Amino acid sequence: MASLQEDISKYKEQFKQNAPEEKQRLMAQATKELEASGVAQGLQVGDEVPELELPDATGTTVSLSDKLSEGLVILTFYRGGWCPYCNLELNAYQRELKAVQEAGATLIAVSPETPDASLSTKEKNELEFTVLSDEGNHAAKRFDLVFPMPDYLIEVYQQSGLDVAGHNGNEDWELPKPATFVIDPSGKIVFAEVDSDYTKRTEPSKVVEIASNY
Repeated sequence: MASLQEDISKYKEQFKQNAPEEKQRLMAQATKELEASGVAQGLQVGDEVPELELPDATGTTVSLSDKLSEGLVILTFYRGGWCPYCNLELNAYQRELKAVQEAGATLIAVSPETPDASLSTKEKNELEFTVLSDEGNHAAKRFDLVFPMPDYLIEVYQQSGLDVAGHNGNEDWELPKPATFVIDPSGKIVFAEVDSDYTKRTEPSKVVEIASNY
């Protein structure tokens, strides 16, 4: 079974070969600028998480505190079902779902997409874990993950036929940084990984190991 990092490396090589050089340059520039800006550093190990109450793909409200009352929660924020790296990550978590459950943890994925878009992502990837819709990035902002996309990157996306704002049901053009947290039943973060580079994702097996050893 391929690891997430292997899947990402394969996709990056394809992108490098197929995407126009100017597009690659501008996307890399946006990543470097975001990293240098220092914005959206994310909550850290030892922080208490805020309460989240968000609709799942069917519109049913899910409470983070309710899930924590059942045990550890693995909470991962992704950009949307339009993002190939996010889909690779979600599929990798699906492959590890049995191990997550055996570790006594609940897996929750959150994006700023509308519930309808989240449902499409869940069905397309045949995901059997909870996928929540954080319209307006309200939850992601409380986790200090949200940044505005620069105008030139918006233009690159639009030229590629990608309407991020439409997926999110607004005109904000704001995204969360990809982030993964392991949260103990008391609501304290015991593992946190947040990256300005959207191509870098936490290996699910690493998170499972942390949950298993908790």
